[in-house]
Amino acid sequence: MASTYTTNLRLTKQGDGDNPNTWGQVLNNVISLVDEAVASYTTVSIGSAATVTLTENQGSQDQSRSAILEFKGTVGGANTSIFVLIPNTPKTYAIRNVVSANTTASDAIILRVAGNAGVTVPSGGIGYYLTNGTSVFSLNSEGIPGLGTAATKDVGVCATNIPDTSLADIRYVPTSVSSTIVADKHFTASVVFTSTVRTDGIVSVSGPVKSFITTLTDAASVAVSMNTGNNFLVTLGGNRTLAAPSNATTGQTGSIYVVQDGTGSRTLSYNTVWKFPSGSAPAATTTASAIDMLVYNVRSASTIDAVMLKDFKR
Repeated sequence: MASTYTTNLRLTKQGDGDNPNTWGQVLNNVISLVDEAVASYTTVSIGSAATVTLTENQGSQDQSRSAILEFKGTVGGANTSIFVLIPNTPKTYAIRNVVSANTTASDAIILRVAGNAGVTVPSGGIGYYLTNGTSVFSLNSEGIPGLGTAATKDVGVCATNIPDTSLADIRYVPTSVSSTIVADKHFTASVVFTSTVRTDGIVSVSGPVKSFITTLTDAASVAVSMNTGNNFLVTLGGNRTLAAPSNATTGQTGSIYVVQDGTGSRTLSYNTVWKFPSGSAPAATTTASAIDMLVYNVRSASTIDAVMLKDFKR
């Protein structure tokens, strides 16, 4: 009976009475090929060809049986995408992609089986891939060291998340979706937020709270954008009107320093959104270089209560 080969790894299956004098050599070859399938590291060169087909041999060494593949070379010259074709049999691969790309926006290495679109192997990535013989799937394809993109870095508390952990020792929160932190978190370095930060409970601060002073542009109508800060300063270069602020949020408080220039005698009037005690708008100190402070609280988007503290000096 003639020898045959296994379906997935193409290992020799000796027939009855086959290879009577060399069966040991054949068996050793099978063991060597199993070793390749479990732990072999094979380098595959990528060049100018649009498709690179991994070698697939029955009962002898080839590229596609290897457990670990390294793609090297270049892409983006003759072809912006190069397909690496693997056999249409179930298999897993660990892949390291060190292929250099001319333009990272369009150049790609795509792992596929015949009849399937395949998946992109990211440049510089180390990932794990599997095929069922008809399709190719990626697991953590952005790279094992980096644990993938922001969407794949989520750490949970059940078997559906990687790595599996417990709520007691969880140290990270998802970066791609909304989440709730249920225990204290201590930051030992600066934390920068580039969007609105909302707190629905008590905020307890044991250190100083610092707010920058935003300088306003002097103009006939002085514009204030309240999403740029809480405290402001304007130096009057003429008779001015303090305009209705933009982006005012109910409950926002702060101050506006009103400074006379070196000439002085500058007056300040107010848009009707500004409200004062007894309805009397305060007159600014007009001495040259004088400094007043308008302290405000936003009652609503169209009502801002304020008082003026005058003539700071010593």
